[in-house]
Amino acid sequence: MQEELGQAQVEGTSGGGVVKVTVNGQLKVLAVKISPEAVSAGDAEMLEDLVLSAISDAMTKAQEMAQSRLGALTGGLKIPGIM
Repeated sequence: MQEELGQAQVEGTSGGGVVKVTVNGQLKVLAVKISPEAVSAGDAEMLEDLVLSAISDAMTKAQEMAQSRLGALTGGLKIPGIM
């Protein structure tokens, strides 16, 4: 299951897709893509917020995916300490 989660990927976005972050099922950030228009705006603080928001979105999606896959494996049994 860990290997399967390591290969599964989800994408989080922010700013209407201006920033995209790819995370695997083991919650490792694999890629960050920033649209050129976000960089040309020249507002570093806004870009930082967009990156954080995209990472948060990707992590939430990855946790939901992992929980769903583990739930299917355990028949919906809640295991303490695992999401």
